[in-house]
Amino acid sequence: MTALAEPVRAGQGEPTEAPAPAERHPRRVTVVPGGPVLVEGPVELCTPEGEVVTSDRFVVAVCACRRSKRFPFCDTSHRRRVRAQPSESG
Repeated sequence: MTALAEPVRAGQGEPTEAPAPAERHPRRVTVVPGGPVLVEGPVELCTPEGEVVTSDRFVVAVCACRRSKRFPFCDTSHRRRVRAQPSESG
């Protein structure tokens, strides 16, 4: 079972301090075609509603299709999309 990240509203919770410039390392971000954006964690995400959501997982799947019930995290809802069949006209 996976651990779910708990949303934290901006201004709540413990403040996150940025590491000193010498301690920073680039984060790897992988865009999966038709799927999520994979980000090496831990991460802190800011949603369009102003909510700050954190996750300390080593890789975080960020929803790119906005179908996720766990947005901004991916719940694989993009896989359940049914494609419309083109209508045949004659």
